[in-house]
Amino acid sequence: MKHYDFTDLAVPGVRQLKPYIPGKPTAELEREYGVSNSIKLASNENPLGASPRAIEAMRGELDDLWLYPDANGFELKQALAARHGVDPSCITLGNGSNDVLVFLAQVFLQPGLEAVFSQYCFAVYPIATQMVGATAKVAPALPADHVMPLGHDLRALYEQVGPDTRLVMVANPNNPTGTWLDGARLKDFVASLPPHVICVVDEAYTEYAESDRLGDASTWLDECPSLVVTRTFSKAYGLAGLRVGYALSNPGISDLLNRVRPAFNVNSLALTAARAALDDQAFIDHSREVNSAGLVQLGEGLGHLGARVVPSAANFVLAEFDRSGAELNEQLLRAGIIVRPVANYGLENYLRITVGTEAQNQRVLDALGTILGQSSGQ
Repeated sequence: MKHYDFTDLAVPGVRQLKPYIPGKPTAELEREYGVSNSIKLASNENPLGASPRAIEAMRGELDDLWLYPDANGFELKQALAARHGVDPSCITLGNGSNDVLVFLAQVFLQPGLEAVFSQYCFAVYPIATQMVGATAKVAPALPADHVMPLGHDLRALYEQVGPDTRLVMVANPNNPTGTWLDGARLKDFVASLPPHVICVVDEAYTEYAESDRLGDASTWLDECPSLVVTRTFSKAYGLAGLRVGYALSNPGISDLLNRVRPAFNVNSLALTAARAALDDQAFIDHSREVNSAGLVQLGEGLGHLGARVVPSAANFVLAEFDRSGAELNEQLLRAGIIVRPVANYGLENYLRITVGTEAQNQRVLDALGTILGQSSGQ
């Protein structure tokens, strides 16, 4: 079919938009490079797979796939409300937490209004902001020699807030850096924002955090009515393929978010699996234990290879090398290993590596050792 250019018909926010580029699937790598037995440590998925309770619950749902899902997600909302100690009216369900981030932009942003986020924030924040034609106000990150290198600088974020600001978006822990904020400091920051600003605390990786110093932002909702907390089942719960997440907020905010939420945005299998996964604390505990050991394994191994590793409370590490991340990534792909170069974040010499199993972690370390050893003539 002949290609026609319809760019002039698109709304201004979409014309220059660069869509989010997800991690390469293993099947695509094997087709393109002719490799086999490939591994993917690029998209921060749980190497243990999905919660066993979630898998079993989905089997019981298969006979009813001809029916539309519960548009309101009643059972999952009830479980989430009990978990977080809120009323179900505080919950907005999403096709992953990415979905509710887009809802927030649709509800609170438009041309002439602003969203504030950090220099090295999750890529969806600027994408959602540009999509609706709003202005992005980007706060400089903490310097590379800081104790929390490249992390959020709360003072710098606050200084970007003005009369036209409607959203401030903060991830804790942050993607792609893995850095985190002390919960008490973050709560003070949220409470200090003017009433015309909605603060979004994105806790996609919070189940992996070993320390309770990060806090649980969902417990601040009564004191901070303009706070929105987003969570996902894609990471620690291992349900990335089902796409289910949620937002917690004041009912006045969730009412607005649910006005733009498509009626059937979360499918039946996802609703059932997420509900079951919430009760599988043993799986979460095991996932955290494996992740904690993997962070140490990757951190020490990368350090021995001369890389500079950013502290992480998530399920990945961000490492800086003395050469192009894109170049290293290409050589790893040829070795059947998918990681994530992050030049799109302005981090040219960095790779983000998801924590895998012990064997997977060692495989990427061995491959990098071979690549870096060859380049140094050793």
